[in-house]
Amino acid sequence: MKQSKLIRGYEVVIGLENHVQLSTASKIFSGSSTAFGAAPNTQASPVDLALPGTLPVLNRGAVERAIKFGLAVGAKIAPLSIFARKNYFYPDLPKGYQISQYEIPVVQGGKLEFFVASGSGPSVKHVVQLTRAHLEEDAGKSLHDDYHGLTGIDLNRAGTPLLEIVSEPDMRSGEEAAAYARTLHALVVWLGICDGNMAEGSFRCDVNISVRRPGEPYGTRREVKNLNSFRYILQAVDYEVNWQIDELEDGRAINQATVLFNPDANGGSGETRAMRSKEDAADYRYFPDPDLPPLVIAQDWVERVRTEMPELPEPMAKRFQSQFGLPAYDAAMMTQSKDFGRFFETAAMACAQPKLVANWLMGDISRRLNSEDRSLSASPVDAATLAALIARISDGTISNNGARQVFDALWIGSGTDVDQLIESMGLKQISDQSGLEAILDAVLTANPKSVEEFRAGKEKAFNALVGQAMKATQGRANPATVNELLKRKLASTN
Repeated sequence: MKQSKLIRGYEVVIGLENHVQLSTASKIFSGSSTAFGAAPNTQASPVDLALPGTLPVLNRGAVERAIKFGLAVGAKIAPLSIFARKNYFYPDLPKGYQISQYEIPVVQGGKLEFFVASGSGPSVKHVVQLTRAHLEEDAGKSLHDDYHGLTGIDLNRAGTPLLEIVSEPDMRSGEEAAAYARTLHALVVWLGICDGNMAEGSFRCDVNISVRRPGEPYGTRREVKNLNSFRYILQAVDYEVNWQIDELEDGRAINQATVLFNPDANGGSGETRAMRSKEDAADYRYFPDPDLPPLVIAQDWVERVRTEMPELPEPMAKRFQSQFGLPAYDAAMMTQSKDFGRFFETAAMACAQPKLVANWLMGDISRRLNSEDRSLSASPVDAATLAALIARISDGTISNNGARQVFDALWIGSGTDVDQLIESMGLKQISDQSGLEAILDAVLTANPKSVEEFRAGKEKAFNALVGQAMKATQGRANPATVNELLKRKLASTN
């Protein structure tokens, strides 16, 4: 069992429930559009509103997307599952109940693997077990702005297909929870079952948080609802954990509750605030929906979906390890999205330097993309160009420092031809031995003290001589050639 990091003597226990909007063109039980941004109440049909005489019809595409997810996480696809009515009252729930799945979900079990940064040490691999993933419909949306103190209701989202993915309480920190959510987000986008747009509500996170002393039973959990940012997960967990510990240390009990997170409170660090007491399953009075027959998924349907699956991140990462010799962490980073996988493989095949390609992708390119809030598909430096730049580092045409200067020029659009930029920027390394020998002779003549110190056994003196040579060539000398010639000259004059 893994060792958990304690916070103020308490162990943090976290489980996630993620609502993933499925990428179907129509809703889960009607033909209404799921397109985002339509005028309020223009995409809600009589079926979505449960008007008398209407009957829901299950969207086959939603089921296939659930099957895809189940196969991707190694879960059991239930040959028979049941839709139930989850009864509760809320203004934006037009039926007075939500069609969901309870006792027999379509996806059962499975696991998700991911890496979590570990301070200055190597990243650590984690495995989170999944409890279930079930199909359900979304509710509408309450509108509070521009209604002169009243609340408006937009039912466009009512009936939108969701796959709710529930994890076991296997996470022990906000960093683990955020890494799990990122990995899950990347997977559903990779599979094409969700567009992943968190700003539009396509991927929402509910985080269940409790604390306990080591070895004690699980504490009472509070559920932070509808987090739509990985950064907010970190902030919400941090605040909620400390709040719960403060309550326990002051002798107060934690009450099960549904909690909202306000990211703007506390100077931007955020705070949680209880919205209502948390319901248990019995409060929803689940019962099988009489309008929907059991969902039967034959094995040949599952196998057909399996044949249509793309290469998944984990198998691709293992292939990158065996084919290109990447470390496990690098391979995982190269498969964080399909774009990363394609970019890496294209560049690695072109320049035959896979480790350098991975380093550039994890380093300079990722930093630039993150700072400018761009996706990899919008990178000004494409895979072929990066490969050309790395090839020039490998063959000694340009130094690492010079390569970064060329990269900067490529990024801002100063050109697209690597060789032309190297020439025009005067960054081509001097590798000609005859030219370098004269420069090194001058360096040795000008630095007799360093020469004497090197002969006396001081290795730092050699580095000083190399530095003088690089200074004399304005950094353009090939360091490997300089080292080789300098050692030869110093040996010959002994």
